[in-house]
Amino acid sequence: MALKVGLIVGREWSFPPAFIEEVNRRNEGVTAEFVQLGAPRMDDPSEYAVIIDRISHEVPFYRTYLKQAVIQGCTVVNNPFMWTADDKFFGAALATRLGIAHPKTIVLPNKEYIPGIVHDESLRNLKYPLDWEAIVEYIGLPCILKDAHGGGWKDVYVCRTMRELIDNYDTSGLLTMIVQEFIHWDHFIRCICLGQDEILPIKYDPRERKYHVEHAHMGEELGRRVVDDSRKLVRALGYDMNSMEWAVRDGVPYAIDFMNPAPDMDIYSLTPHYFDWVVKHMADMAIDLAKNPRPQVRELKWEDLFAGSRHSAEMVGGAAVLGSGSPPPVEAPAEAPAAQPVAGSGSVSTSRSAADPGDAPDRIVRAEAEEGHA
Repeated sequence: MALKVGLIVGREWSFPPAFIEEVNRRNEGVTAEFVQLGAPRMDDPSEYAVIIDRISHEVPFYRTYLKQAVIQGCTVVNNPFMWTADDKFFGAALATRLGIAHPKTIVLPNKEYIPGIVHDESLRNLKYPLDWEAIVEYIGLPCILKDAHGGGWKDVYVCRTMRELIDNYDTSGLLTMIVQEFIHWDHFIRCICLGQDEILPIKYDPRERKYHVEHAHMGEELGRRVVDDSRKLVRALGYDMNSMEWAVRDGVPYAIDFMNPAPDMDIYSLTPHYFDWVVKHMADMAIDLAKNPRPQVRELKWEDLFAGSRHSAEMVGGAAVLGSGSPPPVEAPAEAPAAQPVAGSGSVSTSRSAADPGDAPDRIVRAEAEEGHA
């Protein structure tokens, strides 16, 4: 029986059929098709070895299903648990910890909160008012204010004065905003990263929102650093499909946007040349993952728990112990009663991540044109 690769997509029209055709024409014992979902049950096995996810950041039902598919042994690109957990402030901290150049970044407390939050009781851990002078002194002006969990150039502001920064922050509502250093770049690169190994650095102009087919746009040293840093970041994030943007200033590439797990794969924006590369390498990756599974439950440290799992709990000493049968007895001192086995548990943190920023609103494009920053 052929292994199956499933594709979950939104309004894309060029990449999905090209990818499905590329996988199927190779006759390697792997077929590709669109995933079809009704109302999945919690214990439904996955019929797919691999699922390529291009839209769950906008359709929560898909993300909920994909996490169940991972538990059932499917490899999901990208891992829905990591995609759920990242944000732009985490990204800034991660890049900095990895020794990768990144704009200075500060995260701000929310301006507003959900009903039920009583400011003088629920927010006792927050300092107020914010020290805006210290923020601006650290970040500099102009600066960028944007949603830490957002994408698609939504809620992004170029602030040239402290007054603009405060005014835009005051309109942010329930969003968690970050303030970021404005990088005046002289060279801009967008990398398509596939399979945590294949890195394609493309010359990109965010003012035109256009890729340029210009293979010699980087010198050897810059090219090596961009590729190495991209690979280091994508492996740290665990993404098999991503795009990363590098703003080069004085020869130094700054990672300004690198959490785009549903990157632009449209033939008109990528150009036919880079589109062909993406389709072929996505097919390579999907077929390889189908034939050589990389169980994501292993990455989440659940594999050992599943190995001895049972469908019912066994009562041990009056306590229900799930998933491991009868544990070995615990030896106790002679003067004390025998200790009872304890079942442990893990936890996964969650939040929401960014989408690809390729389609910027006109006001941002104008700001880019004036200041030269994405």
